Amino acid sequence: MKQNYQILMERELARIAESGVRPRLLLHCCCAPCSSYALEALTGSFDIDAFYYNPNIAPREEFDKRAAELQRLAAVMPHENAIRVIVGDWDAEAFMAMCRGLEDVPEGGARCARCFRMRLGAAANKAKELGCDWFTTTLTISPLKDAQLLNAIGMEIGQKVGVRWLPSDFKKKNGYKRSCELSALYDLYRQDYCGCVFSKRERDGRGES
Repeated sequence: MKQNYQILMERELARIAESGVRPRLLLHCCCAPCSSYALEALTGSFDIDAFYYNPNIAPREEFDKRAAELQRLAAVMPHENAIRVIVGDWDAEAFMAMCRGLEDVPEGGARCARCFRMRLGAAANKAKELGCDWFTTTLTISPLKDAQLLNAIGMEIGQKVGVRWLPSDFKKKNGYKRSCELSALYDLYRQDYCGCVFSKRERDGRGES
């Protein structure tokens, strides 16, 4: 049975508001456009560490471009509470080693699940290192990403690491539409492939057909 993670998030945010305490959230960010709505939706409830950890993104120039755009967004976007951007290492070798044997799996399959687990694992560990109360990811904003899978992985890792997972499905309630509006408002660079060499290969293949 599918969970409505948007409703679950709203319940947690209501509890936080009732508590009168502002916790710290580590928000795993994949890019500025996907982060825009999540930051807007969460800044009223949390101090946020926006953690850009995406060793899947290739080439390095693309990784750096997306990181810089996230930093620019955090600087120009109005927000109620603190937002700090932390750029993680570009460990492309570790990502490619993780993908070994799954190079030809279509997008959305087992390779992506491993990628999610790698990035959310790093996010949970960073959250614990920084003393954050919660962690979550912007990845659920995408209509192409499986929110059920992402939340299941996040909850599992959070329990192991000892940091609470904030459920989300940011695409709900026009969240994806709002991210597009914010991207236009702030003139954000919007990439045309997910990030890894495999998604770029699929994009290029579609262009040749």
